[in-house]
Amino acid sequence: MTLLDPLFASDAIDKIFADPARVQRMLDFEASLARAEASASVIPSSAVSPITSQCRVDRFDLDSLAMTAVKSGNLAIPMVKQLTELVSTQDADAARYVHWGATSQDVIDTGLVLQLRDAFDVIANDLERLSNQLAQLASKHHGTVLPARTWMQHAVPTVFGLKAAGWLDAMNRHRIRLQEVRRRSLVLQFGGAAGTLASLRERGLEVSKALASELQLELPALPWHTHRDRLAEVATCLALLTGTLGKMARDISLQSQTEVSELFEPADEGRGGSSTMPHKRNPVACAVVLAAAERVPALASIMLTAMSQEHERGLGNWHARNDHRVGRRCRPDASKYRDDVWPYLLRSGQQGFGKIHREGGRSRAHRSCLAKSACGEEAFTRGAGRRCKRYRAFE
Repeated sequence: MTLLDPLFASDAIDKIFADPARVQRMLDFEASLARAEASASVIPSSAVSPITSQCRVDRFDLDSLAMTAVKSGNLAIPMVKQLTELVSTQDADAARYVHWGATSQDVIDTGLVLQLRDAFDVIANDLERLSNQLAQLASKHHGTVLPARTWMQHAVPTVFGLKAAGWLDAMNRHRIRLQEVRRRSLVLQFGGAAGTLASLRERGLEVSKALASELQLELPALPWHTHRDRLAEVATCLALLTGTLGKMARDISLQSQTEVSELFEPADEGRGGSSTMPHKRNPVACAVVLAAAERVPALASIMLTAMSQEHERGLGNWHARNDHRVGRRCRPDASKYRDDVWPYLLRSGQQGFGKIHREGGRSRAHRSCLAKSACGEEAFTRGAGRRCKRYRAFE
């Protein structure tokens, strides 16, 4: 863990994409492959237990994997070698059937898909809770008047509930997108050396079906070693989500400016303070989400530029996405809003809108807007607005 990880990261997501979890998911592929091939009579059933019993990450030297990967070009090659050595200590004959008919990219890609499945569950749960809280916010403040702002200037009256409903509507669209991309992306990768499964002869399709069933993944029409649109779609979908969270953070931070004081983040002990100015109440959660919104588009572009891959196996462009920090940073921690900002806004109620609730709930900006509408811009700017009969009716 680096010093800034707690600031920008999500514990739940980081556990899913941590090195031990990555290797374990790759080992889950190897264990499932052995079971699937035994069910199709490709390997002896006696080889299954010796193989699956060693598919545990705590039996592996991760530092050795990392160093050996420098020479092999990926993690799968040294991992399979270590697994074969472990199995051979138990059953030398079974060791012959480790990784039978698969290729490195089958292991790595399917392992990543399994990690994504876990991550989708976390993200879906975060967004559901966030959406519920936004719905409460929109309902609670359906009549809370405040000035709308266009080009950073006061425009016409609106209500805070409408702004919150806009956030909610966008979030619901993201939830639908994530459901759709989940269905398209959670598929097995299994094509063997060049996508033909030639080493399995006539049993290739049978093993593929059994392997997909073992891992509870969809079986795609074809292997997708150099067709990376599914993974690129995941990245762009998360980038869109990050953009919306950034828009929300921008709104909240602007409304928390001292001269506006319409919204506030929580004022817990040690939160949002300044090393120099004791009066400060900085929007910390907004700053973190905005930082993510600035960084994520460039990270998502890595997934898009890596789509132009060569023939049946990419060179370098496949490896470009292998650093999972790219993937997990394509999504800010929505729980920074879910568990922190929104509950506070719900609790604070009218307090956060103290400066815009005046004279029966109608703000000064509201009355100014009405005056401009009733008397015209030119008359209003000459000061005639205050003498307008129609304006006095609003007073």
